[in-house]
Amino acid sequence: MKKYRNSFEEINFSEESPSFSVLPQILEEETRVPAKIDPLQKYLQEISRYPVLSREEEEAIAKKYYETKDPRLAYKLVVSNLRLVVKIALEFQKFWAYNFLDLIQEGNLGLLQAVRKFDPYKGVKFSYYASFWIKAYILKFIMDNWKLVKMGTTQAQRKLFYKLRKEKERLAAMGFEPTSKEIAERLGVKEKEVEEMNQRMFSQDLSLESPISYDGEETLGNFLKDTRPTPEEIFAHEEVMNNFKRLLKEFAQSLTGKDYIIFNERLIAEEPKTLNHLSQKLGISKERVRQIEEKIIKRLKKFLQEKIPDAAYYYLALPEK
Repeated sequence: MKKYRNSFEEINFSEESPSFSVLPQILEEETRVPAKIDPLQKYLQEISRYPVLSREEEEAIAKKYYETKDPRLAYKLVVSNLRLVVKIALEFQKFWAYNFLDLIQEGNLGLLQAVRKFDPYKGVKFSYYASFWIKAYILKFIMDNWKLVKMGTTQAQRKLFYKLRKEKERLAAMGFEPTSKEIAERLGVKEKEVEEMNQRMFSQDLSLESPISYDGEETLGNFLKDTRPTPEEIFAHEEVMNNFKRLLKEFAQSLTGKDYIIFNERLIAEEPKTLNHLSQKLGISKERVRQIEEKIIKRLKKFLQEKIPDAAYYYLALPEK
């Protein structure tokens, strides 16, 4: 007589043994595989239990909630429109290749916001009003998570993201490939905006750590140009600025009276005084202050050109007059 050991007990494999009668049950329990559960189907079954309100019922509940803020009334408005969220989420499914429940979740947040904001005395059906909030939340979620870099940060960009694909599909169904210019004219936006959104939507993300080749160690990041100034450039810039400050100080020593005050308090001051302030301080008109300022600037340019022949190559913030 052979013996077999399972996870429960040692069983004598013999018809005479009392253990033999329970063997099929034990084996069935050990080999049973948990039933697969589809979360989406489960969710759809759950929300189907809540009836859709008639327009009269919805309006009455919305008005009562608007006046009392009773959370039980808000609950009724929400659960009766959960199927609306699923319906709208389906419109956006082609934009989202991941879990469809993500879109439903975001749409439900939009539905909650609609309940908070809804004014039933404006003559608009709640479900119609809620649909805009639901779409807004779903669209924002998609654009924030479409790629590593955000697709759109403004309301106009989000609308273009949603309309661009729909318009391209509509025109393609008519038998021709639309250009950026044609789409821009139809959507009432700039051609550049369409091109930028096209590039964001249909180009793939690349990591800077991605290797250039399969057998190499060089990455994309190694080939990006460093826009920061080199130590030599920093040193040269400091030398130029120090020289420039020295020349400004030398130029200031050649000025007297009103010219000196206007130069120091308006042209080179960190917080320049206004024409009105200087006119009152010097007892002259604002126009006269402006004329003196213009004369000083011309003198300063001439002075710098004499001292620094290649001054045009330096970034000297001197206004043109």
